[in-house]
Amino acid sequence: MISSTSLLYPDAFLSPLAIDEAVHRALDEDLGRAGDITSLATIPEATKAQAILVARQSGVIAGLPLAVATLQKLSPDIEVRAHVRDAARVTRGQQVLTISGPARAILTAERTALNFVGRLSGVATLTADYVARTEGTKMRICCTRKTTPGLRALEKYAVRCGGGFNHRFGLDDAILIKDNHIAVAGGIRPVLERARARAGHLVKIEIEVDTLAQLREVLDTALADAVLLDNMDLATLREAVRMTEGRLALEASGSVTPDSIAAIAATGVDYASAGALTHSAPNFDCALDIGM
Repeated sequence: MISSTSLLYPDAFLSPLAIDEAVHRALDEDLGRAGDITSLATIPEATKAQAILVARQSGVIAGLPLAVATLQKLSPDIEVRAHVRDAARVTRGQQVLTISGPARAILTAERTALNFVGRLSGVATLTADYVARTEGTKMRICCTRKTTPGLRALEKYAVRCGGGFNHRFGLDDAILIKDNHIAVAGGIRPVLERARARAGHLVKIEIEVDTLAQLREVLDTALADAVLLDNMDLATLREAVRMTEGRLALEASGSVTPDSIAAIAATGVDYASAGALTHSAPNFDCALDIGM
C-alpha cells in the first residue's frame, strides 16, 4: 500500500493538510446524512473488489494524492499501487492506479476520486500546452487568483504539475496595485509611496499599467519590483521591454491564450499570467474500471 505523499511531485508541494481538508469537504458533500445508500443496499459488506483508474485521453496527470486519500479515508484496508506520479505525461488507455479492497468503499469513493483527478489533470494538461508553446524563451507561464472557490491550493498545485508557475496565492502574500487602487489613491507615485512605506522587506510590490506613459512614471519612482502590462499589444510589449532595460520584472496580462502565448513570449517579457489555466481548463477524461 502506498501513501498519498509518495505521489507528490517533488517540485510541486501540496500540503497534506490541504489534501485532508479537500477530501473531507468533498466526501461530506457526497455522502450527506445517510451515506452511499446504493452501495449499502446492493453490495454485501464482505465483498472485495479490484479496480483500475485509467486515463481516457492523453495529457498530464495530477490529483493522484487526493484520489488515494479519498479511497483510504473510506477504508484503511484499501490498497493502491501507482503506475505513474503526478506531473507525468500519460496516454489514452494508460493505467494510472490499481486499487483493491472493500468493494463498498471503492464504489463510494469512485466519483469523488475521479472528480479530483479529472479537474486537476485538466488544469495540468492545459498548463503544459501553454508551456510547450513558449519553449526556448525565458518567459514563465503563471496562473492567477481566478480559481474555483475552496480549491485554490489544489489548482495552483496542478499548474505547477503542468510546468507553470504560481502568481500570488491570495491578497496577503504580495502587494499588487491595480487600476482601481491607483484611482482611489490619487495616482501612481502616491500609491507606490504608500505601498513601499508599509511593505515588509520580503514583500514584493507589483503595479498594473495600461500605457507606456504610466510605465515611465513607475520607472521614474524606482519603487516597484514588477509591472503588470495590462492588455497591451505586441508592439507595445516590445517597447515596454526596451524601456525597462531589465530594471524590474514585466508581466503580460490580458488576452493570454494558446494562440497568442508564443508571440507574447517572443516580446521578451518575463512572465505572462493567464486566468484560463484554472477558470477554463477542460476536465480530463478518466475512469475507474472494476474487475472482480
